[in-house]
Amino acid sequence: MTSLKSLQLWLAVIVVSGIVSVLLHLAGFPASFLVGPMLVGMVFSVRGAKLHVPRPYLIGSQAVVGVLVASSLDPSVLVALSNDWAAISLVVATTVAASTFAGWMIARTGLLPGTTAAWGCSPGAATGMVAMAEAFGADPRLVAFMQFLRVTMVMVVATLVSRFIFDVTATQPGAEEVQSFTDQLPDFLKTLGVIVIGAIGARVLRVPSGAVFVPLICTGLLQGFGFLTIVLPPWLLIIAFALIGLWVGLRFTQETVLYALRALPIMLVGTLALIALCGLSAVMLVWLVDADPLTAFLATVPGALEAVAIIAVSSNADISFVLALQTVRLFVVIVTGPLLAKMICKML
Repeated sequence: MTSLKSLQLWLAVIVVSGIVSVLLHLAGFPASFLVGPMLVGMVFSVRGAKLHVPRPYLIGSQAVVGVLVASSLDPSVLVALSNDWAAISLVVATTVAASTFAGWMIARTGLLPGTTAAWGCSPGAATGMVAMAEAFGADPRLVAFMQFLRVTMVMVVATLVSRFIFDVTATQPGAEEVQSFTDQLPDFLKTLGVIVIGAIGARVLRVPSGAVFVPLICTGLLQGFGFLTIVLPPWLLIIAFALIGLWVGLRFTQETVLYALRALPIMLVGTLALIALCGLSAVMLVWLVDADPLTAFLATVPGALEAVAIIAVSSNADISFVLALQTVRLFVVIVTGPLLAKMICKML
């Protein structure tokens, strides 16, 4: 009976997600097949649907995004990064400082402990931050809630900003392909093999966001040396986007939301403040390295690497630059996380 009920819930989630995604796509929103399932998953989960995306499916979906990003990479971005390393370091430091300030601001209210607020505001690698936070004595439930609240708001804000400020409209994933799928089948099977091997490698290595970076690096090298032509059919991209969206949305369990409800207003204020402060970093990036505004915005937005990559690929942003800066910041956050958490606690 339980299995039948779960099957019915999954069928309802899939159908409603499909409808919402198509409506968002028709309205011109980028990453509609990511945002739609995320919003639907949140509603179903908060209303008591005890569903979750199995981890192998999530890792596989992240690997697809890694390969998608690799197909858009431009090696010349490394030269740009080396030339502008001082400005980029300043922007990354500003973003990390903004997250520290947001964590301190939340902790000052007394609604959350300092360590929990610090880890909850860390801008990147949500799953990794939750695991590391638990090891350093923070409440993993509240950190998870704050991290996935931030990821959700970043997705929504990035989509709205891309649509209404930068006039980015949705494109059909992979619509630029003109060859028949039969002709592309050998290359597709090779691409699929890289996705599977990369996902397995990421699970073995257990590095933060490794499910994106390991397949990305492998695919980039194979493509660069001429051993692989990347083929990603639209249906595969849509499934991957939807699974990532559902994974985020279904993390908002009713119990977690009720547990964190008292601190929700300050969490929202802190998250919005973090996004706004990162927006100032984007302005700084435009001024220092003459990046276009959309690329600067996506490069500095706090976290949700997969979502940012998907939105960047579906727009005219410089995906190589966006991913490079997000990656640099991710490693800085991982290295400095424990130190910043301790600093926030001492400042209270």
